[in-house]
Amino acid sequence: MKAQHYREMSRDELDDKLEDLQKHLFDLHSQAVTEKLENSKAVINVRRDIARIKTIMHESK
Repeated sequence: MKAQHYREMSRDELDDKLEDLQKHLFDLHSQAVTEKLENSKAVINVRRDIARIKTIMHESK
């Protein structure tokens, strides 16, 4: 997602989205270990989204 979309979200929504993305990243890592990961770029995209959310949360303090 774009950073602008995350900036429009409330703090609670960002917390929920961050938790969901971290769970999804864990699942992707598990798939990578068992060699069932089809899209290796997905891990990078999820990590970037997590970083975007954390940056926006830090800016709003």
